[in-house]
Amino acid sequence: MDTIIEPFRIKSVEPIRLTTREEREGLIREAHYNLFNLHADDVIIDLLTDSGTSAMSAGQWSGMMQGDESYAGSPSYFRFEAAVNDLMPFDHVIPTHQGRAAERILMGIVAGPDATIPSNTHFDTTRANIESTGAEAVDLLIEEGLDPASTHPFKGNIDLDRLADVLESDAHVPVVMLTVTNNSGGGQPVSMANLADTQALCDAHDVPLILDACRFAENAYFIKQREEGYADMPVRDIVRDMFSHADGMTMSAKKDALVNIGGWIALNDDVWAEEARNQLILTEGFPTYGGLAGRDLEAIAQGLQEITDEDYLEYRLASTRYLGEALLDLGVPIVRPVGGHAVYVDAKALLPHIPPLAYPGHALAVALYVIGGIRSCEIGSVMFGRQPDGSEAPAKMELVRLAIPRRVYTQSHIDYVIEVFEKVHARREALRGFEITQEPEQLRHFTAHFRPLAPRTVHRETAPPEPAAGTSDASTA
Repeated sequence: MDTIIEPFRIKSVEPIRLTTREEREGLIREAHYNLFNLHADDVIIDLLTDSGTSAMSAGQWSGMMQGDESYAGSPSYFRFEAAVNDLMPFDHVIPTHQGRAAERILMGIVAGPDATIPSNTHFDTTRANIESTGAEAVDLLIEEGLDPASTHPFKGNIDLDRLADVLESDAHVPVVMLTVTNNSGGGQPVSMANLADTQALCDAHDVPLILDACRFAENAYFIKQREEGYADMPVRDIVRDMFSHADGMTMSAKKDALVNIGGWIALNDDVWAEEARNQLILTEGFPTYGGLAGRDLEAIAQGLQEITDEDYLEYRLASTRYLGEALLDLGVPIVRPVGGHAVYVDAKALLPHIPPLAYPGHALAVALYVIGGIRSCEIGSVMFGRQPDGSEAPAKMELVRLAIPRRVYTQSHIDYVIEVFEKVHARREALRGFEITQEPEQLRHFTAHFRPLAPRTVHRETAPPEPAAGTSDASTA
């Protein structure tokens, strides 16, 4: 059949407040034009992130009722550990409250001012946790991964020649990381061959390979669909094969474990694992709960059973592709092929009149909210433009991510998103850039304040004062 149906029934619903454009113009101004500052009740369709926004299943809610809240040695921990080991057979599984806690603990062990940490592409919190130790985070994505229009099937692959150069240099490389799927690069998968070749390079230089594995199941399903030799292999077996090439992993369970909170760090190195547990006790909690309630551990254990269901994964990738192909039909440039968890709009190509340091991705994200109440996420020079030395440089790509929460929205919601894009696309030449008026030293996109530049003006030094109440802020009229 051609119709994409959700392989589940809806048992519980929550209301969506339908705001007006006039309301949204005031709300985004009050939020200093930062979509992270909006109240979620003021958002109609929330595509800010797929992290922690999944709808949990009846099986997960049932499992939460079995959660044992013992401080140490809870049975819920051992069910969680068994579920992780069934897919990812590492020697040590250490729960954390979410993925960035796992990153912080790992980088506290391996990184430092003399370290270089290569990856296909580090995401924002990973990069920040690396750089906070004084280490250098290096992205070595293949060339095709930096071309939004390329249809290479595995644009998340690391460039093996450049990785070899780093490993053979005088740089101190304590670990190599691979992000699966590659979030910053458009939700693009890493091939099994690239994983195996990366492992071989790392082994040759005695450097551990760590997977940032938040979307491991989506990556595995792309391998099944696109890589020779895997079409008939069950996804769970592909997942196990993926992790057989790694020495450890960090994980945000808020993605492919289908829960609202949680994560873990898994390692084979006994010494690193002992140090990780010691750091965990200082900041997260005892090693058998790691900042989570027993009920959260139960929900993760059940989610790891459900995520490799191939009917679900087929629906997940097909429904994301539905949005991407509809945007292409409108003439909206996107990262191709469509990723697993999100559609990434190429704001640089859509808004060529807005230069990178006037933040075209942010301009598009604000317009989507003002016109249609859609919240999205800029992944461009706002997120990655600020350099460790305090200078600013354009990011390699200017993207807007439409991250689709798992099991939350139906096709009619996505059709609404497409309709809003049609209106924004028709007004794209009127959109204007932004300047940052206040920002923190790290991860500025979460809390920065912005101000729109004057119409038809792109130079940051000529920015006007804040618009008066009641005026249009999206410059889309």
